[in-house]
Amino acid sequence: MKKKFRFQWGAFLMFLVYGGLFFLLFGRILYIQVTGEAEGKVMATLAESKYSRESVLKAERGTIVDRNGELIASDTLSYRLIAVMSKDASKGSKKPLHITDIEKTAEVLAEYIPLEKDEIVSRLTTAKEGDKYQVEFGKAGRDISHETVLAIKKQKLPGVLFIEDQKRYYPNGVFASYLIGFAMKEEDDEGNISTVGKMGLEKTYNKELNGTDGKVDFESDGFGFMLPKAEEAIVPAKDGYEIQLTLDKTIQNFMEDAMNRVESEYSPKKILAVVVNPKTGKILAMSQRPAFHPSTREGLTENWLNQAVETTIEPGSTTKMFTVAAAIEEKKWVPTDFYNSGQYTLYDRTIRDHNITGWGYISFLEGFQRSSNVSMAYLLERMGDKTYIEYLRKFGFGEKTGIDLPNEAPGRILDTYPIERLTTAFGQGSTVTLMQMVQAATAIANDGVMMKPYVIDKITDPNTDKVIRDQKPEENGSPISAKTAKEVRELLASTVTSEHGTGKKFALNGYTVGGKTGTAEIPDPSGSGYLSGHGNYLYSFLGMAPAEDPQLLTYVLVQQPKLKAGEIGSDPVSKLFTSIMDNSLRYLNIVPNGEDIVEATVLQDYNGKNSTEAMEKLLADGFVPEIIGEGGQVDVQYPEPGTKLAEGSVILLQTKGPITLPDFTGWSKKMVISYKMLSGLDIRINGDGYVTEQSLSKGAVIGQDEPVVIHLKSPSEIYKPVEEDTKEESIVGG
Repeated sequence: MKKKFRFQWGAFLMFLVYGGLFFLLFGRILYIQVTGEAEGKVMATLAESKYSRESVLKAERGTIVDRNGELIASDTLSYRLIAVMSKDASKGSKKPLHITDIEKTAEVLAEYIPLEKDEIVSRLTTAKEGDKYQVEFGKAGRDISHETVLAIKKQKLPGVLFIEDQKRYYPNGVFASYLIGFAMKEEDDEGNISTVGKMGLEKTYNKELNGTDGKVDFESDGFGFMLPKAEEAIVPAKDGYEIQLTLDKTIQNFMEDAMNRVESEYSPKKILAVVVNPKTGKILAMSQRPAFHPSTREGLTENWLNQAVETTIEPGSTTKMFTVAAAIEEKKWVPTDFYNSGQYTLYDRTIRDHNITGWGYISFLEGFQRSSNVSMAYLLERMGDKTYIEYLRKFGFGEKTGIDLPNEAPGRILDTYPIERLTTAFGQGSTVTLMQMVQAATAIANDGVMMKPYVIDKITDPNTDKVIRDQKPEENGSPISAKTAKEVRELLASTVTSEHGTGKKFALNGYTVGGKTGTAEIPDPSGSGYLSGHGNYLYSFLGMAPAEDPQLLTYVLVQQPKLKAGEIGSDPVSKLFTSIMDNSLRYLNIVPNGEDIVEATVLQDYNGKNSTEAMEKLLADGFVPEIIGEGGQVDVQYPEPGTKLAEGSVILLQTKGPITLPDFTGWSKKMVISYKMLSGLDIRINGDGYVTEQSLSKGAVIGQDEPVVIHLKSPSEIYKPVEEDTKEESIVGG
């Protein structure tokens, strides 16, 4: 019996629905394959936007180093604090990975970052209510040290994370702060964070110091993993340029230490100091007080100026060295001629010596030694005040020196009225910068040739080792002859050695000094004349040593120190000058007076030679050879072949094998650093100057991972200066 066919409406409807969907989907796929578009968008673009990834390769900001390559500023590892607020972060985890207790988290974090607990609570609460996944803490949550990270991690706060970052590092603390300046993280309108120089060299050379970030482009899956056979495009990061300064870290530290002592003892309104090599114009040290720590900005006031360059002063009697130099060059200086000291009248104006009454009839030589204003007036009369102004311009006053620093002030020579030219001759009225004074003094120290001051020695691209800029010493004119310069140096030395000299306090033990004191009146801020009263002056000394052939030129100024009863302005100034100069001369191995001057010997090339033979030859030449290793073939020597050295100089010879520790006593810091680099030992240096102690004794055989602590002291700590018991009469204009 045949079954009766029954039409299945349900199955038919299902066929129509699913069949229609199939044909729609098939048509859509066919359309996309033919056109390559979906919803008006190219599918390749959609795929690229979903799977393409870009990883940023961070460039390091360039380093700033001293003339010996010692670090002044660099990038270092830091951390950024992040608080995860979303519960989604804890999904699939047995322990919470997001903030669970806002109050406790805020209480702990407030102990480690510069934000109050209430502010942290507010940020976390706002982020939670706003359904944010995570929150950061702005400036307060950046530049966190490794030690702080470890301390916070010990608290085991869920949801608190740290991301590795970089921050600017200034290892020397308060160190030429207004010259170096500082750089800090800044966030732009798009939320990008970068390090930006805000002051000093960090700002001036921000473009050179800033590197260029690189990147890695690749295709990845939805989880961020690189797809098989995907191409990887790498654009390497370019680190910022290295800037090598003319500064010497050791001399700079001598200056900073001396400034700290004087600031602590006298609480002056201001201290300024500069040390320069007069043969080259290289600035070896420069600083001022008040100062600040560039890492924390602690101590930074509303003053952001490098006052040695950007501000002017009325210098006082230090100017007299240039007045006398002009008179000698014009053949108007006769030191044995006499004049009547005390006062001098020009038309309706009278100027006086600093003791008001003068010393009667005295010679011009004694007048210079006593820092007589009236003697300068008579010299001006002899050579002509217009002629004198021409010499000041030859010495570079009234115009910028051209130093490689921004915002240099030109100063101003007052030349309208005769009285202005007269007061300028003893350092009042006209204004100058410290750089102008130092530059002018190089002509006296350098046999009449004036050297342009500079602080940037070299700029190098670390990515290619290409030298971008290599500054060489530059002459800036010859205002006087070598004969005149020599005579002026002799006069300057007499102010220190003469019984009448105002510079007796500036004498050094073992070195001759030539220089001139200054006691300048300070313009009253109210605009009515000058300040008066005990200590209300700008005290200074511009000196050079050794006086016969100056190797260093130092200018120090102290404004309005709080002087004790019986003290005079030259007391704090002399403490600054003698400490800086004595330490620096000894550090540079300048031979003191009375010691036999040994002819320098040219160091031969011992690379590749047997160490025993090299030692025998070095000993015969009067050197002190030191073997690094067990001996044999010399791989590297220091100093390099061809270097001129005095008898007794240490010569390092690197060989292979175990290292036996030498006796470092008496070694300079520079030589210890060289030994550290050649040996690869973990040598930790404490202090500046010369080695006095070492943690492991001579003869110890040590490995690379065994630390050796070396203690150094400055020459002033080793050689105690002789204190003078005599006190001089307080002087103004001296």
